[in-house]
Amino acid sequence: MTVHTSPLLRLLSERGYIHQVTDGAALDALASKQIVPIYVGFDATAPSLHVGNLVSVMLLRRIQQAGHKPIVIMGGGTTKIGDPSGKDEVRKLLDDEGINANIASIRRAFERLLTFGDGPTDAIMVNNDEWLSKLSYIDLLRDVGRHFTINRMLTFDSVRLRLDREQPLTFLEFNYMILQAYDFLELSRRYGCRAQMGGSDQWGNIVNGVELTRRIDGTEVFGVTTPLITKADGSKMGKAVSGAVWLNEDQLSHFDYWQFWRNTDDRDVGRFLRLFTDVPLDEIARLEALEGAEINAAKIVLANEATALCRGDAAAKEAAETARRTFEEGTAGDALPTFAVPSGSIGIVDALVGLGLAASKGEARRLIKGGGARIGGEKVSDEATVVTVGDEPVRIAAGKKHHGLLVRG
Repeated sequence: MTVHTSPLLRLLSERGYIHQVTDGAALDALASKQIVPIYVGFDATAPSLHVGNLVSVMLLRRIQQAGHKPIVIMGGGTTKIGDPSGKDEVRKLLDDEGINANIASIRRAFERLLTFGDGPTDAIMVNNDEWLSKLSYIDLLRDVGRHFTINRMLTFDSVRLRLDREQPLTFLEFNYMILQAYDFLELSRRYGCRAQMGGSDQWGNIVNGVELTRRIDGTEVFGVTTPLITKADGSKMGKAVSGAVWLNEDQLSHFDYWQFWRNTDDRDVGRFLRLFTDVPLDEIARLEALEGAEINAAKIVLANEATALCRGDAAAKEAAETARRTFEEGTAGDALPTFAVPSGSIGIVDALVGLGLAASKGEARRLIKGGGARIGGEKVSDEATVVTVGDEPVRIAAGKKHHGLLVRG
């Protein structure tokens, strides 16, 4: 096992963030002697990031905790193109207004997890549209494009995935890796940025930026990737029964966010506590050693701590109390997701979809057919069932762990 001298790499290693490093010894030495500005990039394709992005968000928090400077890059420019990494199809392109609205909304999540300001280790958020929109195409081809070969670009997973599956890869998307590499060069020049971190699917893009910055400016910069974060059952991080697990409360209720973490597989509890909370490592070791029914106490700690980080202490307490009242007392807590029914009645299929307990009507029908839907504790067997909502809310359940309230609109 590699022994790190810098608090930065030691913290990242102990908590399980490190997968690949371009030159670990040199980065460790640099981080031991000076404050290192480090960036992580995010495209603004939706109004919120989701749990699948959270390990990259937490990287920025760890960077700041270790005494270095986090740089949040919002891809106002690259979002106009779309990163093909991990994608089977072309992304829908957004206009400036949509992208800027998404960036403003996404920033709220970062403000809970990072300290922004003008200090040496304060975080900053930068939009790469500031420089990408000003690039001359001819100058980019001449000054940057000559450092890339088609042979090498065709070997990257983000390209091979599309080609192997005979999915279209547009020339627009093919240029994405060049622009991301240029981001690293620009950040090195503007902010003295010396490292980029990101998910394992970004390794090729990160290496491109490291090499481009060295070739053009002669500056030594570094890249670090995190391992692919999947759940113990092999499923992708960031997905739940009803769809994406969004970080912003506008897209997902506090209760559903809390419940996502509470439903963690026993085998994932320790790893997720290290990655997604600030719980001390010795306490995590104690919690992950619990067995049988006692592991539920560790899951509640995980849910409380992860929710408090992204939603605030009040949201975590509210969600935990709602869970206690819902599952221990059989009553409905205040934090359950609600859906307003203006007419006073609604079909059970529409109710399940409206509450986010099913991602589609087809999924709702399958849930009913499988005996997983309940109205006020009573199992629903007929998909044509109509729910009448009066002055009191009506509780709807999907399985044992997912609940919502229908209210009169």
